[in-house]
Amino acid sequence: MPTTARSVLFHEIGGPDVFTVEETVLPAPGPDEVLVRIEALGLNRAEAMLRSGTYFHQPTLPGARNGYEAAGVVTAAGPEVTAFAPGDLVLSAANFRLDTHGVYGDHVLLPQSALVPRPAGLDAVTAAAVWLTYTTAYGALVERGRLAAGHRVLITGASSGVGTAAIQVARRAGAVPIATTRTEDKRQALLDLGAEHVVVTGREEVTEATRRLTGGRGADIVLDAIGGPYLRELGPAAAEDALFISYGWLSERPTELPMQWPLTVHGYSNLILTGSPEGRRRAARYLAAGLADGSLRPVIGEVFDGLERMADAHRLMESNTHTGKIVVRV
Repeated sequence: MPTTARSVLFHEIGGPDVFTVEETVLPAPGPDEVLVRIEALGLNRAEAMLRSGTYFHQPTLPGARNGYEAAGVVTAAGPEVTAFAPGDLVLSAANFRLDTHGVYGDHVLLPQSALVPRPAGLDAVTAAAVWLTYTTAYGALVERGRLAAGHRVLITGASSGVGTAAIQVARRAGAVPIATTRTEDKRQALLDLGAEHVVVTGREEVTEATRRLTGGRGADIVLDAIGGPYLRELGPAAAEDALFISYGWLSERPTELPMQWPLTVHGYSNLILTGSPEGRRRAARYLAAGLADGSLRPVIGEVFDGLERMADAHRLMESNTHTGKIVVRV
């Protein structure tokens, strides 16, 4: 039977105040669909970009949804669903279109392919902070970057959710993470997470610092969240035949290629990992192993209570003053 849900929607492009909390009616799950009661939501920069009209696709208005990442409990499943049953603890797999299947709400209806089991032993708030950040770092660095022990990895925007995850993924592989951040007050937190070195971009020039920290060689892998002209500026920080992995567009300007050839530039989309059942299984195995042995430790920047705090959570995300994931507890 239909379910009345409270959903966070937006009807126009703009700042955090465009969000509204509205009652919506969700139909009974279709043959391949699962109804999930949401317990906690993990925020991602893509969601602020969608809301403000700067994401790689425009939202369908009015009544656009938002949100990639959620932890919840299955309450109902369609007749053809085989992977999940009522009572199962799940995470959203972040492999869907944000404005149509976004998970900001207290209940959501998703295809079973858009869910993965929640790792054992995690509370909802911690669980909401793990999937997209760690699968992005794992998919980009390990699967695409062939990360290996001894690799020097330059991680830009390292205090973000993906950035903090990437530090731990690099450490787990025996690589050497070099983290960048704009302000001195985040240095110690990044060192505590496992960064070998932290470059404060407000005080140091990244390429010069990276060359110095690598004995003149440069970084073997550059994991960049910023893009725009900044990607070209990072060129001198790279070793010969380095791999640049660009996964974000925080600059919101056209990306310019570095000219320190030979090098490889890879535009990474996490859908190449989470879009297939086998990719989701590989990612889940990696995540479960890292959580179990303690090498992966989710970083929660701040927790907001209630869907009505979504605008406040987005304001904090856009302030760039936090370290790790922002979570909204439903």
